[in-house]
Amino acid sequence: MTLRRPLEFDHDDRKVLYEYVEEHGSVAPDEAQTDCLPHDPGGFRHHVAILRRNGHLERTPDGQLQVAIDTDEVAEEFDREEVSFRVRPARQADLTGIVGAMRQVVEDGSYIVAETVAQEVDHDQALLRHNELESRMFFVATVDDEVVGWVHLRSPELAKLAHTAELTVGVLEEYRDNGIGSHLLQRGLEWAASRGFEKVYQSLPATNEEAIAFLEGHGWAIEAVREDHYVIDGDYVDETMLAVDL
Repeated sequence: MTLRRPLEFDHDDRKVLYEYVEEHGSVAPDEAQTDCLPHDPGGFRHHVAILRRNGHLERTPDGQLQVAIDTDEVAEEFDREEVSFRVRPARQADLTGIVGAMRQVVEDGSYIVAETVAQEVDHDQALLRHNELESRMFFVATVDDEVVGWVHLRSPELAKLAHTAELTVGVLEEYRDNGIGSHLLQRGLEWAASRGFEKVYQSLPATNEEAIAFLEGHGWAIEAVREDHYVIDGDYVDETMLAVDL
């Protein structure tokens, strides 16, 4: 079992730099240096080099700094009769596409947790998270470089809950029934297992029978039901919590 890499900084300036980049999602080095170490450009370059060496930060193809998460993950290509798609780790540049896809999937009000995640990501304008409070990871499915689906995992860094992760997954309606959701789900669970998570869970309104059936068909089990937990279109709706052990 490979446990998640803890956040460890041996210099206060490195911690400040990491948290600045993590908060902004992606940032130009000049901007980060001006805001964090305006009078020490040499020290800034040194600390960035150490953060990159330690696997905390990375440079994007256009030279931006961003949080480095799972750089060993690769893209997978799939060909179906109806569509060819790619499943890969998300990048900061995918933020708009992910939020757009999530909002289309949740617009009928049947996926409350995913709706909340979309709001948080859009508000933060930072896709990936790895800090003292939480970890947040996305994989995306793309067709011709357009995001058509996602899987998202979030876990608190609180020790008592750090063995669990919350998952959301969704695919645009016009791309369903091509195996995209199954591949996203598998990719997310493989990532979670390799990082030491023991259980993954998801909560859905009981009216979202399609999503519940999808998860049950992939080995998930209903663990709890909270009666009248949601109010959707004026009606009280139960919450169904499903989980799978890794």
